[in-house]
Amino acid sequence: MVFGILAAIKDKLGLSWPATVLLTAGALVALGYLAWRIRVAVTRAWARDQRPATALKQEAGKQAGKAEKTAESAVEVAVESAVEAAGEAVGAHPHPQLTGDLRASGVLNREELVRADEVSIEKLPGVGTRFDFLVPPGRTYKDVEKRLGNLAGVFGVTRLHTKLERSRRNERQVQLLVLDEPPFTRAFTPPTREEIRAFDGVPFGHDVVGRLAGVPTFERASLLIGGMTQMGKTTLVNGLITCLLIAYGEFDLYLLDGKFCGLTRYEKVAARYEASDDPVVFESMVDELNARSDRRYEKIQEAIRNRRPAPAFRPVFFIVDEAADFFADDGTPAGREQARRIADKTRSLVAKCLESGISTVMLTQRPSQNAIPVMVRDQFLYRMCLYVASEGTAKVALGDTYFETVAPINPVLIDSEIKGQGVLFAHGTSTLLRGFNFSDEFMWQVADEVHDRRQKALTENPESPLLQAISFMKKQGSDFVLTSELAPELGVEETEPTERGKRLSQLLGVPSHRSTKGARGYRLEDLTAAAMSDS
Repeated sequence: MVFGILAAIKDKLGLSWPATVLLTAGALVALGYLAWRIRVAVTRAWARDQRPATALKQEAGKQAGKAEKTAESAVEVAVESAVEAAGEAVGAHPHPQLTGDLRASGVLNREELVRADEVSIEKLPGVGTRFDFLVPPGRTYKDVEKRLGNLAGVFGVTRLHTKLERSRRNERQVQLLVLDEPPFTRAFTPPTREEIRAFDGVPFGHDVVGRLAGVPTFERASLLIGGMTQMGKTTLVNGLITCLLIAYGEFDLYLLDGKFCGLTRYEKVAARYEASDDPVVFESMVDELNARSDRRYEKIQEAIRNRRPAPAFRPVFFIVDEAADFFADDGTPAGREQARRIADKTRSLVAKCLESGISTVMLTQRPSQNAIPVMVRDQFLYRMCLYVASEGTAKVALGDTYFETVAPINPVLIDSEIKGQGVLFAHGTSTLLRGFNFSDEFMWQVADEVHDRRQKALTENPESPLLQAISFMKKQGSDFVLTSELAPELGVEETEPTERGKRLSQLLGVPSHRSTKGARGYRLEDLTAAAMSDS
């Protein structure tokens, strides 16, 4: 029976036989001492029978309480001594610093320890201290991650000073970096083209140690960025567009510049660029993209019906600066109806990006409860929040349950004097990063190179009617051409205006527009955008 009990304890605690015997013996000694102290206290209380009964009971209670406290202390000392003795018996000396710190933060209990021979501490000059250690059997890195804020307090720093990484070899291995000074106190050099291309995904900025950080892909995902004014949101998104142009391949870019000049650098490479804060303009762009998404879904359905692989679509990015302005209403019935209609269309667009390859990036300096409707916010897979003044505002940007996730970072604690800092929440993980601050010359150069490459591709493939129409309009130096003028150039001989218009529309695949004088025709920007896209 004794052997069976010891075997059960050994399996439960994962100890060796010598450690199990020592721990059990220590616990039995402590329990025996507790029983002896209680017996002595009770005997002394009843021996004083000359005192009144009430006094005897009070004295017995006091003595029992003292005995219990003394016994509890004795148990703790005995157990800790037994654990340390067991560790020494198997050659496992506890690491004095990490064992105490992890116990104080609640990661480990009193019976658990971090072995000194499983700890590596490295001092990084000018950065901080890196701890590499194994937590006890039965624990994983997630136990440390859950208590990372408490552990930072034990180290005497904030949660922003800490960065936790897991090992790919052992779930018990923890790699913890504790910074010497607040993050991003020193600015990091913007990455080169080679570094951006080498990143496995889309980089947003640098993490606290200067490495590139971002998301693995924008396929089937959209991004919401919130933060107070003058915190660096526009600079952040300009850096993001630059990285997309360098590393993401060919894609179509739709830009709605609510600041009128925040995204102007990329106007020439955009399939459509609008500088406006008018909700009507926003609605027209959403309608255009929803129609494009519908056409893509039709192709997906057709492929499924015909037992063919799903078609590969050209990625589309719809980037909106100061998005909250487009969901506001003027208080009139017509204004409220417009706001409701825009919210419903936008929700549909953001949701459709999951399959149709259209990703939406929205920025707002007013991440309040009513700035962007909840039914729109809930569709964003990626969330980012720069400095905000309250935790409630951070929940609007990052999600109502963000602070219940593992190892959250509170944006309220970010230094508002350091622009471009933000908390990126993607795939259940929080990352503190600072956006790239590229020079204007670098961003202009990237945009010009992409524009020149696309123009060259257009001139080298003049066979399609669409490219023929673009070439004709460029030769004419016109931004708008009448249907009657364009039809002969494309071999459309119908003389009846309606039939001629239908035939031309079928050739170009682009709807015509009515000029200010009422005549039907085509705009150069519409034809160019269609030539750059697949649908």
